[in-house]
Amino acid sequence: MICKLKRVAAVLSIFTLLICSFGGCSNKKQEELTTVTLNEVAHSIFYAPQYVAIELGYFEEEGIDLELVTGFGADKTMSALVAGEADIGFMGSESSIYLYNEGAEDYAVNFAQLTQRAGNFLVARENTENFQWTDLKGKEIIGGRPGGMPEMVLEYILKLNGIDPEQDVTLVQNIDFGNTSGAFAGGTGDYTVEFEPAATALEQEGAGYVVASLGVDSGYVPYTAYCAKQSYIEENPEIIQRFTNALQRGMDYVNTHTPAEIAEVIAPQFEETDIETITIIVERYAQQDTWKGNLIFEEDSFLLLENILDEAGELDDFAPYEVLVDTSYAEKALEN
Repeated sequence: MICKLKRVAAVLSIFTLLICSFGGCSNKKQEELTTVTLNEVAHSIFYAPQYVAIELGYFEEEGIDLELVTGFGADKTMSALVAGEADIGFMGSESSIYLYNEGAEDYAVNFAQLTQRAGNFLVARENTENFQWTDLKGKEIIGGRPGGMPEMVLEYILKLNGIDPEQDVTLVQNIDFGNTSGAFAGGTGDYTVEFEPAATALEQEGAGYVVASLGVDSGYVPYTAYCAKQSYIEENPEIIQRFTNALQRGMDYVNTHTPAEIAEVIAPQFEETDIETITIIVERYAQQDTWKGNLIFEEDSFLLLENILDEAGELDDFAPYEVLVDTSYAEKALEN
């Protein structure tokens, strides 16, 4: 009888271990995940590699429980980072330069660059064939916040085409980042500068037509990058590395799969947009070489960014690349 009881106990013990293996492990794994709050400047298909990393579980595999928050503007995203409401900020690196030049002791350091071209498009009210940037003379354009990348890249392109942003056009800069497409559809402006999926949505609604890509016409520009406060990086280098590893895997996927395959993966991030539209937008971004092959924020790109800021009259002093950029995490991510 005692032997039978021992055998039953042994079987129950094994059964319990199996339950733990198949059910309990997921709980244990969940407990081991480190929560990281990422504040992104906008929620756009422009950032496809990031959403691939989220949807394919790359962050979880790196031990990160990612909480994604949309800031709707680089100024708001940086404010959240400075206030400690976000661990990592994803935005144009001009914000890190502004913060440093303001004398912040715990400034933001850029550790990974995601996009290498501007991700917005010029939308017109009429379907203009053979559009030229000189067509904008005398027109009203919904731009962006003064000192922000969308606005500065627009002004950069205008100047390249012999247009004085202050004299030759009327720039509307007082509309909140998330409301520009609605304002345009409502009758404001002759043109508007929009990210995706807003640009394509305006076309589908018959409210506007994409006539130019700022990404193509401005050339290679370090448009968006990831940064964290210096103190956070110093205290959590392993988290920054694991975060960067996940991003690199997302970048690798985007650069080795078709727009249709990418669209299928990131579709849950854009439930209000049908899969066909997502595919069209991904293809549009892929064709203009939007995403880097790696996440390394190179010095030449940083200096180009500062030159754009300087030409826009937004730069008091040139900030040192070696202080505001750390490429070690992106370099190591390539080795994994």
